[in-house]
Amino acid sequence: MASLNLALKHCSNCFYRVSLHSQYKRCQEHTTLSNSKSSLATPSVISDFKEITKMRLALSVVFSSLAGYLLGVETVDYKTLVLLALGGYFMVGASNAFNQIIEKDLDALMDRTKNRPIPAGRMSVNTAFVIASIFTLAGIIILYTINKQTAMFGAISIFIYTCVYTPLKTKTPISVFVGAIPGAIPFMLGWVAATDDFGIEPGTLFALQFFWQFPHFWAIGWFLYEDYKKGGFYMLPTGKQDKGTAVQIIMYTIWTVLVSIIPVFGFTGKLQLSIVATILVFMAGMWMLYYAIGLFKKMTEKAAKQLMLVSVFYITLVQIIYVVDKFIR
Repeated sequence: MASLNLALKHCSNCFYRVSLHSQYKRCQEHTTLSNSKSSLATPSVISDFKEITKMRLALSVVFSSLAGYLLGVETVDYKTLVLLALGGYFMVGASNAFNQIIEKDLDALMDRTKNRPIPAGRMSVNTAFVIASIFTLAGIIILYTINKQTAMFGAISIFIYTCVYTPLKTKTPISVFVGAIPGAIPFMLGWVAATDDFGIEPGTLFALQFFWQFPHFWAIGWFLYEDYKKGGFYMLPTGKQDKGTAVQIIMYTIWTVLVSIIPVFGFTGKLQLSIVATILVFMAGMWMLYYAIGLFKKMTEKAAKQLMLVSVFYITLVQIIYVVDKFIR
């Protein structure tokens, strides 16, 4: 009997130790799982915020504004430079957030956009609206501290992009023309921020980026044609991936190149370009034109995507050449 009691006591102790060990393991697993969920949740919120404001696009637009500022300024004021960057980012972020609110149902139909925060259900419309509203107010206030004209052009950009361009995208290919207006404002906005004046110089910068928008966005509309069709968007000038669209892409590319070299002739006030810089800008334009002609010949989505990528490199390169030429001329 004593030996039986001893055996039972030993088994009880073993069971107790096993139970404690199991509870400890479960606790460890729960803690690990919780930490894992937390680590996954945080990047998700951050990535959704980036997506709703299209951070990468916003930063590229800010780059254009800063380039325009450096072209127009006599002495660089770093405070104004920072304010322009912040204000520009907020304005672009607001436009993108409003755009995704308006197009939430259409975004859900397209492979490219169905995983955006609102159609995917990760962000409510109210949350997105709050973000867009805060960004709008912050952007206008910050740009207003630079000067009134800068704030005015920033507000015009948001209005046209949100209230005119976005609704027209499902109605007519003319939407690309309308969208090119706010798309061209950032480059000239920088000059206005530097000088508090709108004249031939910012007008030329506006024209350059305005004409560039057409081959750039038509290239996007070409290689995403089937996806855009699901959402009912009309992005190509003829409505189709045809020779007519390809010819117009070539024409607007030529206009872009011509406008880009105008400053060398002395018609554009303080906006000037040296012979060397003009040659470099022209060569960059020929590079883009080569791919535009390539799209005409091949008529493929791959050729359109190549043109789109080259167009991004082109406009960035031209802006850099303009700025560097000013400071070393």
